[in-house]
Amino acid sequence: MDLSSMHAALNRIQDIEYKVGIRRPVGGAASFRQMLTDEIKAKTPQRPGAAAAKGAQPSSPANRPGGTGSAGDAPRTGAAPRTAAARETSAPADSAYYETIRQAAGKYGVDPKLVSAVAEVESGFQQGAVSATGAVGVMQLMPETAESLGVNPYDAAQNINGGAQYLKQMLDTFDGDVRKAVAAYNAGPEAVKEYGGVPPYSETQQYVSSVLDLYR
Repeated sequence: MDLSSMHAALNRIQDIEYKVGIRRPVGGAASFRQMLTDEIKAKTPQRPGAAAAKGAQPSSPANRPGGTGSAGDAPRTGAAPRTAAARETSAPADSAYYETIRQAAGKYGVDPKLVSAVAEVESGFQQGAVSATGAVGVMQLMPETAESLGVNPYDAAQNINGGAQYLKQMLDTFDGDVRKAVAAYNAGPEAVKEYGGVPPYSETQQYVSSVLDLYR
């Protein structure tokens, strides 16, 4: 509704009343105008989805062919406060997989904080997490990826070791470029090679950003 035309009409009425000698209390017309405006606004429905859009969350990382896949549909656990001893990883010190992540990272020469950041974004440290495309466990290994790595993705320790090993392979493939390696972990190395960096998939871009935020 056009409130400006309504205000103009009210002003015209007030002018006519003044000319014919009708007097209102000071501020009367203005108060009536404000009351009318407030009433119109109160009864004007908001655009559908306007409120929801403000709180909308970014989409979960994509499950791209050739990558490990991500448990975007898996619930996340709340992370406990990190102690000084846990700062080298993003996993809480009391996490069941804290020590496993550290050991796997050491075995393959990968920064444990990077392995932990990938695990947190992939599954929220949940071995029971399974994505819509079948990625399994803490670091969300696709069955074919796990098979190529010689690990059982349903065993937590093997899953984390396989994830650390695959991450190491991606780091070696991209000459230690962490951003490209993380993108390849999610979207597959061929996609990263094709685009010369993080692929233009919004899901993968969000995934890389989330992992690097934790890693830093």
